Amino acid sequence: MTPMTVRRAIVQSGLIPFEAQVLLAHVLRVDRAWLHAHAQDALPHDTAIAFFTLARRRRGGEPVAYLTGMREFWGLPLAVSPNVLIPRPETETLVEQALQRLPADRDLRILDLGTGSGAIALALARERPRAQIVATDVSAPALDVARANARRVAVFNVEFMLADWYDDASLSPSAAPFDAIVSNPPYIATGDAHLSEGDVRFEPMAALTSGVDGLAALRTIVAGARARLADGGWLVLEHGYDQSPAVRDLLAGAGFADIGAFRDLAGVQRVALGRRAG
Repeated sequence: MTPMTVRRAIVQSGLIPFEAQVLLAHVLRVDRAWLHAHAQDALPHDTAIAFFTLARRRRGGEPVAYLTGMREFWGLPLAVSPNVLIPRPETETLVEQALQRLPADRDLRILDLGTGSGAIALALARERPRAQIVATDVSAPALDVARANARRVAVFNVEFMLADWYDDASLSPSAAPFDAIVSNPPYIATGDAHLSEGDVRFEPMAALTSGVDGLAALRTIVAGARARLADGGWLVLEHGYDQSPAVRDLLAGAGFADIGAFRDLAGVQRVALGRRAG
């Protein structure tokens, strides 16, 4: 019988090579470079069984990130579970735009609404160590993941809070204002056909959908932001691929200045922002 080698397992997995390599590297607890260097090595039987079990689940649609329990974001290795959205590269556009407006040489207060895995809050905290960041989520299991990620990447300037958007006394308009509010909220319309496709089938629906037009959470965030921002403070939001005009209208209607729209790496308008003036 021909031995099951690293190369043969990848070929027979039925997956695209990259995904097969990620899953096999996870099972072997090595990196992908090791797989290339040991392509002809024989796989122990138990290892092969574990790998082909994961490959079968992936062919059934389960996200690779949930199968490995990890996803990198902004260079940070973050744990993920079905309790949180999988951090995606397009959200790094939000981090980039926020950082351009947050000076590194002074103390800051930042609010991250709907933090999920903590990806945005931890990326900002790593880049702005003088900032004090409050990261909220309505899901206690999601906050457990976020707190564990903060310990994993040794970031300690984030306070995680159970709250439904601004629904906490410490986030009231009379509390200390924030220099920035950031959020990647749910923004998919409830009946959107994309919800039955790809990885999102396995992600928490409450973190994906927001009303019949997908804008309900964004309306709530925009409506409450100005009263909680310091003068000159920024609101930075991720939104859906076709929502940029609507979100910019919301920002204008709420009295924000310097409203801007920014594209992600795929060229899609993905981030809108505005500044509280005066």
